Formats: sequence, structure tokens, C-alpha cells
Amino acid sequence: MNITVFDDLDKLYTAAAETFVELSEKSIQKKGQFAVALSGGSSPKAIFKLLSTDEYAGRIDWSKIYFFWVDERWVPLNDEKSNAKMTFETLLDKVPVNRDHVFPMYKENVLPEDFAKEYEGQIRKVLGDNGVFDFILLGMGDDGHTASLFPGEEILNEKDKWVDAYYLKPQEMFRITLTAPIINKAENILTVAFGETKRNALNEILNGAYNPELYPMQLIEKKENFRFFTDHKAMGN
Repeated sequence: MNITVFDDLDKLYTAAAETFVELSEKSIQKKGQFAVALSGGSSPKAIFKLLSTDEYAGRIDWSKIYFFWVDERWVPLNDEKSNAKMTFETLLDKVPVNRDHVFPMYKENVLPEDFAKEYEGQIRKVLGDNGVFDFILLGMGDDGHTASLFPGEEILNEKDKWVDAYYLKPQEMFRITLTAPIINKAENILTVAFGETKRNALNEILNGAYNPELYPMQLIEKKENFRFFTDHKAMGN
């Protein structure tokens, strides 16, 4: 696990955008494609806005990228709560992506549990039965959750499914998410989490006892390919 601590959020976002560019170039050169799973939230939004600028967009072969999502609220794609909506508005509508390579985590008139199976099938068509993403972008909540892997939920025990959906009672809504097994397969993982509100959870995840039921971020294996971008406030220094 490689932790980089920034003293300036603009530098953090720039480093994240550069990471995306660098990994896309390497993957496309090696495999002819770059398969990513993206997250929602304010941090990814800032990164996506950077990637859509001339400084970065011209350095990326967008036609070779396959876009999936890490997780999603089960809401229509035009809903303000939709991670996909945010990604389209800040990035995908601004760069020359191949629309056949974009796989939003929502479908009308389908039960979320059924679509989770369908979504796993879409991933298998692109990635094969190994299911190895080239890049996954994660965030982390103040409670230590990542993706839609929330503390105390049964989904934390999933060992086989790559995608699952469930009703999250505290939010009174369905969530659909990649599971820990497929996230941990990824060639590269970048988690972005910063600010004082993350301090307690981050300290427990990095230094505390292994307790993923309470801090689900601990389910993500601390391998060499796992990069963590944070700041001094979150690190408590």
C-alpha cells in the first residue's frame, strides 16, 4: 500500500489525474484497452473535471476506455443523486468516448438484484472470467465505508458475486455495488480520502485491529497496487 499525503487538495487532484493518464497509456499500449470502475462524490468530481480539460483530455485515447461504476444509488440516470449523471456531466459528455464502452449501473423497469447479475455479465464480456479491472477509483466515507460496502451489512461477507444490490435501511434506498472480491482483483486501485472527518476511520484502517464489519475499507487488501491519496488533516499531522 502506497500512501501519499498532500498539503494542498489541488495537488492531490492533479496527482490523481496524472495517475489516470499514466495508467491509461500503459494499459492501452499493453492490452489495447483500459477498463476502469469509477466512484461518485466530490473528490472524483474534481478529478473528472480536470481530466476533461485540454491539458489532460488530449493525452488520453478515450475510444479505448471501458467505463464501469464502483457503486450507485438505485435512482434513474437523470436523478441528482446518480453517480453516473455526475460523471457524464463532468467528463463523459466532454470527451470523445465510445458510448458502447460506457456501462451505467442502472436500468429502468428491472429489479436492482436482477440488474446486479446483468451488470456482472457485462463486466465478464469486457474483462473475461478473471474480472481484472485495470483501474478502480475509490472514495471512503467518514464511517470507513467504501463503494456501497457499509458497516454491519451482510454484503461485507460476500465471497463469490462481483456485483450485488441490497436495501440500505439507514438511507431507505437500494444500492448496487462492486464487491470486495472483484475490487481486490484490480491491477491498480486509487483511494482518495481527506479532511479531519476522515481522521478516526483512516487511523483505524491503517493502524487498528482488523475489523471490516466496522471499517469496511479494511476489506481492500493493502497490496503494492493500492495507492491512497490523503492529506495531513486526515492523517492527524
